[in-house]
Amino acid sequence: MKYVVVSGGVISGIGKGVLASSTGLLLKTKGLKVTSIKIDPYMNIDAGTMSPLEHGEVFVLNDGGEADLDLGNYERYINVTLTRDHNITTGKIYQHVIERERRGEYLGKTVQIVPHLTNAIQDWIERVAKIPVDDTDEEPDVCIIELGGTVGDIESAPFVEALRQFQFRVGPDNFALIHVSLVPFIHGEQKTKPTQAAIKDLRSLGLTPDIIACRCQAELEASTINKIAMFCNLGPKQVLDVYDVNSTYHVPLLLQKQGIIDLLTRKLALDQISISGRFRDRGNGLLGKWRQLTTQHDRSFETVSIAMVGKYTHLQDSYLSVIKALEHSAMKCHRRLEILWIESSDLESESDEKAKYHQAWTKLCRADGILVPGGFGTRGTEGMIKAANWARENKKPYLGICLGLQIAVIEFARNVCELDGANSEELDPETETKAVVFMPEGDREKLGGTMRLGARTTVFQPGSEKSKIRKLYGSADSVEERHRHRYEVNPELVETFEAAGLKFVGRDTAGQRMQVLELDNHPYYVATQYHPEYLSRVLDPSRPILGLVAAACGKLDEITKGQSAEIASGEF
Repeated sequence: MKYVVVSGGVISGIGKGVLASSTGLLLKTKGLKVTSIKIDPYMNIDAGTMSPLEHGEVFVLNDGGEADLDLGNYERYINVTLTRDHNITTGKIYQHVIERERRGEYLGKTVQIVPHLTNAIQDWIERVAKIPVDDTDEEPDVCIIELGGTVGDIESAPFVEALRQFQFRVGPDNFALIHVSLVPFIHGEQKTKPTQAAIKDLRSLGLTPDIIACRCQAELEASTINKIAMFCNLGPKQVLDVYDVNSTYHVPLLLQKQGIIDLLTRKLALDQISISGRFRDRGNGLLGKWRQLTTQHDRSFETVSIAMVGKYTHLQDSYLSVIKALEHSAMKCHRRLEILWIESSDLESESDEKAKYHQAWTKLCRADGILVPGGFGTRGTEGMIKAANWARENKKPYLGICLGLQIAVIEFARNVCELDGANSEELDPETETKAVVFMPEGDREKLGGTMRLGARTTVFQPGSEKSKIRKLYGSADSVEERHRHRYEVNPELVETFEAAGLKFVGRDTAGQRMQVLELDNHPYYVATQYHPEYLSRVLDPSRPILGLVAAACGKLDEITKGQSAEIASGEF
């Protein structure tokens, strides 16, 4: 097993996740089987209870694990399916060690950070790295490990020490370190001191980078690269210039051009790994498709605008997977994506803040399509209901995700079925007409890991053969998508809704839980209880989100036929 560690210095949020994902993609183009691990140094067990406005979105995995958003980057770029164990947190490690201590597994020893915690980290990495993640039962060839945060932070100290020991545990031929650092541009000059200081700190902790990936606004000058190489004891070719590009989808091509795979091949002897023809052939075609897609996107001039009506719009990373799925879909439709961010509460009342109210409605009215994503709590939900109502009445393409489905049901109950005061039990526990109810198996006391989580089957119902969303799935009988919710459509009102024209075309395997709805006589009015954005891939966009974008730019029939042909050919 080969290990590639990606660490960061100077500041957080400089793109370690994208660089790790891009490196994994390039390794996969060589036919290697690649997996990935994210280390998060916070004390939470997982990201499930963290505010989207503080941490960004919670990414849900097939097994129901609630993980850091970077695992979404790995799955989208490398096209693998990860598990909850691929996200390591300080909370998980401490919990694991303490449980072992309580069972007496340390034989009376004093349990310490070194060696017990650091050994537990290394054991966890080795165990998880061997889990097959491709459509095979074979162990991966390479594991990409991203160390979250910034080297030097007190929170990450045990993990840095564990990785220092790990390099000797697996041997120098099986361990490579890429350090991502910032090169700021100040007063017309590229400054190298922050990177020099970061590498000095890294070395003082016992880790020496094999590659330095320099994040910068514009291309680095040759003198800057040579200076960093000299003071950081590397060759100039080991200093990569990761400057700002049109989109993150260009980063793999940028890294490939600068020879990152050649560097890793020499360090890790990757050319000595036996590669089966099946994986070699797949890898050869992957980079070509990626380059073709980015080139076509760069040449696109027509735009498609999607109004994102949400409640966490102040931090756009709260909807990262939705954004990426929209980007994938826009590229598939040969359009440039314009997201019109609308804070849903701004749609509610003109008397609160008149300027914001009119700006929000102007954006909504000029959008080609409307998307209401997931969320929790009452704030802004009346604005979402107004957006769903406007989309329904004005035949504007609409997609609701999770809460967005429940919003569509509430709006329909109030304005079509004339059920006055209809609401969700979550939003108004005292409402007499509960269009959305708490799921019977839910836990009202504990928040972490207690929702309906992970991959679940949706069965398309008899009579739904003409459904737009079903056709986008290639007229499949059933699909598997990932869920994250505590509330569901009230099964007692389903007949009332369907009699009025709101069709629940997709249900759970028991036929009792509503998972996909679609409105008749509308260009595209679809909502899913699951989160289709989690399974979107760069070369294979999420079907419901692709449908929204295609309908918004007038290409739904064309895209639907194309999807059916690709599925029939086995391309996806």
